[in-house]
Amino acid sequence: MSERQANSMLSAESLQAIDREVAKYPADRKQSAVMSALRIAQVEKGWLASETIEFVAKYLGMPPIAVYEVASFYNMYDLKPVGRHKLTVCTNLPCALSGGFDAGEYLKQKLGIDYNETTADGRFTLKEGECMGACGDAPVMLVNNHRMCSWMSYDKIDKLLEDLGK
Repeated sequence: MSERQANSMLSAESLQAIDREVAKYPADRKQSAVMSALRIAQVEKGWLASETIEFVAKYLGMPPIAVYEVASFYNMYDLKPVGRHKLTVCTNLPCALSGGFDAGEYLKQKLGIDYNETTADGRFTLKEGECMGACGDAPVMLVNNHRMCSWMSYDKIDKLLEDLGK
């Protein structure tokens, strides 16, 4: 990565947001902001290309493999492009038994894709997710990693897809 590419990898606004996260930790522990930095980079870029991961690593003074390990461990980070709307359905056992499995199957049928696929028009990517900490609200989904949707009946799924399709 050239110096110019490194300098222009993220916008000034994203770098300021990362700096605010870094400031929350002691100066010798700025790598503690890695999850926040990856989130900020992903919001700007849409996904985390290897160049973006390398940039975050350099910015935080970390080995790129250490940042990649974080990005590849958590399912909120996307290591390849996703649709405009990423729908993550909780399929952990409590949610699966409370309608999560059925909600996922319904979404597959409605969107015409399987998990880890994106619709041909690039609008939706469907993912399976681990526990989202809302078992009592099952079935639950996350939209674009930021919006939790609870009690996702078929009617609520239809409404969500309609609202997102606009």
